[in-house]
Amino acid sequence: MKKVLFIMPPIGGWATHGVNKAANQYYAQLAAYIREKEVGQPAVLDARALDLSYDDIRDKVREMRPDLVVLGDILHSTGGLAVIWHFNKTAQIVKDVSPATRVAVGGLWYSALYKETIEQYPAIDFVLIGEGELTLEELCRALTAPGTDFSKIPGLACRQNGLAVAGPHRELIKDIDVLPLPAYDLFPMDRYVNHTYWTHFCELFTSRGCPGGCSFCYEWSQYDPRSPKDFVSWRSHSAGRIVQEIEVLTEKFGVKTVVFQDDAFNVNSDMVEGVCRGILNKGIRLNWVILGRADDWARQEALVPLMKEAGLFMGLVGVEVGDDADLSRIGKGVTVAQIKKTIDTLRKNDVATVGTFMIGFEDDDEEKIKRRFHFADEVDPDVFALQFVTPVPGSPLWKKLVKEHVLDPAKIDLITWDFQHPVVPTKHLSIEEVGRLGSWCMREFFSRPHRIHRIMGGRYSDLAKLCIKDFMANISKFEAAATKGDLYV
Repeated sequence: MKKVLFIMPPIGGWATHGVNKAANQYYAQLAAYIREKEVGQPAVLDARALDLSYDDIRDKVREMRPDLVVLGDILHSTGGLAVIWHFNKTAQIVKDVSPATRVAVGGLWYSALYKETIEQYPAIDFVLIGEGELTLEELCRALTAPGTDFSKIPGLACRQNGLAVAGPHRELIKDIDVLPLPAYDLFPMDRYVNHTYWTHFCELFTSRGCPGGCSFCYEWSQYDPRSPKDFVSWRSHSAGRIVQEIEVLTEKFGVKTVVFQDDAFNVNSDMVEGVCRGILNKGIRLNWVILGRADDWARQEALVPLMKEAGLFMGLVGVEVGDDADLSRIGKGVTVAQIKKTIDTLRKNDVATVGTFMIGFEDDDEEKIKRRFHFADEVDPDVFALQFVTPVPGSPLWKKLVKEHVLDPAKIDLITWDFQHPVVPTKHLSIEEVGRLGSWCMREFFSRPHRIHRIMGGRYSDLAKLCIKDFMANISKFEAAATKGDLYV
């Protein structure tokens, strides 16, 4: 069997998240699959968790001489799209040290831009387009069979005569419960932390796709651009499978806090209830956070007390803009009333709230952004998580801005595409003005004494209070990224 090495570069993280390190879910899932199929011997080198440098990576690759290196991510919580800069650099290091090692990339960015990736980065040999498990399995088999035509493998892009060629579209895995549990045993699980204070930490990814399909969403970039419907084809693990994974994490690896990083964890009410009851019936002690859509939160009001009892201490709701017309325009599919109900319901149950907001849409001007801020101030989430509009390959927003020549993909400085640097102007504001307004919004929101008193003096979990404390402590770093270009990822 071929030696397959998954490398996580020594990246940083979002300025607002403090110290943030988690096991790469993409690697954990792919490694488990090829190990189960006995087509590869997987190993993980997490330079971020182990505090290794690029020189250390160079030495490790020279020592290990893997047959295949896999790079990529499926969660933008690692650092947005800026991580791609680090993966590209790592690919070049691998080739410099071990020219015979093949390099495959996948997930965010790469899937949507497989052609450009192959043709612009000679150090990258293959792109796993869309879901990677079945494609990586076939690639590993092909690497042991001389003369195989890689271009025939569904879901795989490769290089022939300097040009990118891709196999047929690979159909999605309909029942993702057939996949093995992620290979957490390959990771230094005792080294992961989030928001500086959440130790014994893990991120989970229990579903694929999203029924929303917002025009700006980061997930567009990790699906095959030849089949846009793949992204909105939401599929989830069953409640039993999710509880099984949680039980392994808590009992075998000592995990105490998790964030379900699914864009819409609570789409299926029966699944959510099943997870909660499974946690309680098994006596699992776990603190958890979920991301959810306001329409789902709003219709699950009666479930929130059960979720709280099972360990939910913080819930995120995507707000983005401040009125129903704008919500419809960006394809959000929720209403202001649902957003307000979500935040009120969670607060009544002593669950802290995170509201995500975005500025930098094409029609934004200063007045509109300040109105959006005042809406945020009114609905009053505990955390105001501001991000700058960052076009993602494959998304409707990306296609529109490229077509209108607002965005030139050839001139992108990837290291700043982390959602915390403004990267595109609006019709009315320069990039610099968008950054200045973003900094103003953050400082204004967290300068309200009544809000800080309510949070720190309330009945929220200590973990929620520590998260908010860390968030506030890093506002100056957010401002430095937004207005001065300082880098943290």
